[in-house]
Amino acid sequence: MKTEITIAEAQEQVDQWIKTVGVRYFNELTNMTILMEEVGELARIMSRTYGEQSFKESDKGKDLGDEMADVLWVLICLANQTGVDLTEAMRKNFDKKNIRDKDRHKNNEKLK
Repeated sequence: MKTEITIAEAQEQVDQWIKTVGVRYFNELTNMTILMEEVGELARIMSRTYGEQSFKESDKGKDLGDEMADVLWVLICLANQTGVDLTEAMRKNFDKKNIRDKDRHKNNEKLK
């Protein structure tokens, strides 16, 4: 079984799941709000795992990777709903960063 998944495959698989199991997409505004909820859950685990916050009983057993996947899932839903090809968007984003930040980080004294 193939273990890797491309961004395009993820977009297609999420779309198929939504249309078969999930019935339909929530509207874009609802999904944007759900995305913020999921980012908050991820932040909660990060602040307790790597920051100074202590775990509450309800936080224990949460999986960081699962929380990240929840964020990615909803982001993919939004991309699908709005017609964004995330593979192409990532290509363009790398191009932008490679031009804009070519020397920026190398020359940042704070990073030395």
